[in-house]
Amino acid sequence: MEKVMPKWRKALVIGSLSAGALIFIKGHRPAGIVLATVGLAVLAAEYPDEFESAWAQAPEHIYRGTQIFSALSRIAERFAEEASRRGALEAVREISSEYAR
Repeated sequence: MEKVMPKWRKALVIGSLSAGALIFIKGHRPAGIVLATVGLAVLAAEYPDEFESAWAQAPEHIYRGTQIFSALSRIAERFAEEASRRGALEAVREISSEYAR
């Protein structure tokens, strides 16, 4: 039987993770980390087995995320080069034709 999280806990998890991310991005890192930790702690308490499994796979996910970020950075650099040479519209055409294969 599937365990269903009460709505107030879902709201707490989503709210604290979202607020934590926004506050972190705005530069208030300690407060953002605290809020995100609250959400993760509630989530871990509700689903300990799933959380443990996700934690065990975290290095793989981090590695894959790093690869994706690196690819996006290369695309952004290429776009900036093309935009400075030919303009934004031509850069969009060039980049989309190059990466849409």
